[in-house]
Amino acid sequence: MEYAARITGTGSAFPKKCIANQELAERLSKIGIETNDLWIQTRTGIRERRFAKTDEPSEYNSSLGLKAAQKALEMAGKSPLDIDQIICATCSPDTLIPSTACWIQYKMGAKNAWAVDINAACSGFLYGLSMAEQYLQSGKVNVSLVIGSEVLSPFLNFRDRSSCILFGDGAGAAVVERVSRDSERRILYTHLLSDGNLWKLFYIPAGGSKLEVTPGRYFQNLHKMKMNGKEIFKVAVRTLTEFARKALRENGLLVSDLDWFVPHQANLRIIEAVAQRLGFPMEKTLINLDRYGNTSAATVPTALDEGIRTGKIKPGDTILLDTFGAGLTYGSILLRW
Repeated sequence: MEYAARITGTGSAFPKKCIANQELAERLSKIGIETNDLWIQTRTGIRERRFAKTDEPSEYNSSLGLKAAQKALEMAGKSPLDIDQIICATCSPDTLIPSTACWIQYKMGAKNAWAVDINAACSGFLYGLSMAEQYLQSGKVNVSLVIGSEVLSPFLNFRDRSSCILFGDGAGAAVVERVSRDSERRILYTHLLSDGNLWKLFYIPAGGSKLEVTPGRYFQNLHKMKMNGKEIFKVAVRTLTEFARKALRENGLLVSDLDWFVPHQANLRIIEAVAQRLGFPMEKTLINLDRYGNTSAATVPTALDEGIRTGKIKPGDTILLDTFGAGLTYGSILLRW
């Protein structure tokens, strides 16, 4: 390829409402589900998360995605009219039709861009970033906007203690620009994979054309998340480790060559297990799930953005992004900031 792709700006946005573990525990106790702050922190590493007000237009999925995108554009020194392509990764869209990407394009005034949603659940941002890289490498696109945005709280089953404590709402975005293929600061490597055989580990039964949400299905919570946490834990640790090692091996790098590791923020115990298997120090692993929970497609871009804005990540640093999600989907991306 004549060209390469480089992230030049990042941004994040979250709802205002912060739900601490104790508040969530009190909410659950009202419906007979017992838990507490210590139980949640010990098993997940999460202290609090953000829940959107779904009747508040400023906290729609597209609104959070828009705010994150505007911050990314500001960092990159770009305007909405500079954008050629908008890829929004989400499994919790504003509407099935039109796409959340089109809502963002409309709200932003990015009239020169084409826009599309993709759904790879928690792996969505990496899938979107990989897709954008292909368009940039081909020369068909100059500036791409990749967004991971989720409002998951309406899909939580608060009678399932194992899953409802994990998730929060938020959005992260990245401006990705076309650069010379010999540029040192660029996306170095991408690797994606899916395994539909494992769909039962995490899914929402109703809400699509296969099974509409009828009153009976609504009261059975079939429009809510169903998760097999124990099996997901095993798969996540194995695949995150494998994908990280493959990214390093394919690029002739050692773990010591990495400056930062940005894994999917699903559970602190998963992240710690992966870091231990890789021999990578936790102090070089970016984590924000303690404050935001699992925001699905938004976890990696928001953690990356925080690392950049706090000054931890510096120009020239080598970063590994690593994720897994429902589907099941997996991905890793190696880049130099």
